[in-house]
Amino acid sequence: MKVIRSTKCTLKFASSKKKERLSVVLAEYSKVVNLFINYFWNNPSDANKTYLLKPIVDIPETWLSARLRKVAAREAIDMVNAVKERWKDKAVMPTHRGNRMYVSSTIADLIPSKNAHEFDAWLHLASIGDKIILDLPIRYHKHFNKYYLSGKRLNSYLITKDYVQFSFEIITSEKRSGTKAIGIDTGINALASLSNGKQYGLDIKNHIERVKRCKHGSNGQKKARRALKQYIDETVKEIFINENPDLIVVERLKYMGNKSKAKRLLAKNIRRSIGIWNWKYWLKRLQEHTELNRVSFRNVSPFYTSQACPRCGHTDRMNRNGEMFACLNCGHTDNADNNAAVNILLRFIMGPYGAHYKHDNLNELGFVPIFLKFD
Repeated sequence: MKVIRSTKCTLKFASSKKKERLSVVLAEYSKVVNLFINYFWNNPSDANKTYLLKPIVDIPETWLSARLRKVAAREAIDMVNAVKERWKDKAVMPTHRGNRMYVSSTIADLIPSKNAHEFDAWLHLASIGDKIILDLPIRYHKHFNKYYLSGKRLNSYLITKDYVQFSFEIITSEKRSGTKAIGIDTGINALASLSNGKQYGLDIKNHIERVKRCKHGSNGQKKARRALKQYIDETVKEIFINENPDLIVVERLKYMGNKSKAKRLLAKNIRRSIGIWNWKYWLKRLQEHTELNRVSFRNVSPFYTSQACPRCGHTDRMNRNGEMFACLNCGHTDNADNNAAVNILLRFIMGPYGAHYKHDNLNELGFVPIFLKFD
């Protein structure tokens, strides 16, 4: 099985002049993408990456080369299609923010550095337009080297003013066929509460509070955010080492926009403290480890997982009182977060794709199959 992994290399070795020229290119690229977005939004029949003919590519008045204009047009098509697919009739025309640019080997090439000791390679950017050529210094790090040794580097790059993102295609073995499944609930008192009663990341709240105490945008806050991400990484590794699961099930909170129902399901203090970026990073690292360790990764609807009793199925917001869960119907008690993790796991097991795990896990957990109401 093939998986795609990515890693970022900072541009801290680039001179101020190179960064300034890169900013000019990014701004012009963003302007062109937005022109294409407007065109494809109003002419959806032309939004086909396979048939980008010269009359369409030449629509924007810009100094960007034809190659880069074609890249911009393809990104515009992807943005338009993604918004329409997600929001259907409620879709609003997207906007490119000007902070990144996708390029392929037709424009960029990674060339080893022979004489420089501070960095390992040049990302050579040509065919940009207006006779601009950029050589950005790249220094490899342990994640880059790890992916390079275990996979194949793809000839496509995401470039921002601060870093370059590289992608690798890594071949892994088939998924495990065992039946050791765990549900994971994410919280503020414990980063991960498991369906087997264990909790990991019990110091997450202190790390989050450290970030909140720092001035926004300060070096202290950046350092605190890095420490928080490192703590999340350590927690993920600890779960896989100690639990060695065959399947991990989490809540489906992929689109936590400001007005989404999924976001409203989280308590206000959790939304404020964890933040969308934190939640996304946690799920991303968790999923990456499942792929590399041949573990299945699934998600389920988050509705009522914190209010439902896995013993009798009674659902009531009064069942949960802070960190404790006590069913008003049958008297079942548990840690509220661990109880939610059980519900997350049961929701998958009792669903159409959980038949393989149904028998062993239900007997092991001691819960009855009454959760059909959730789907």
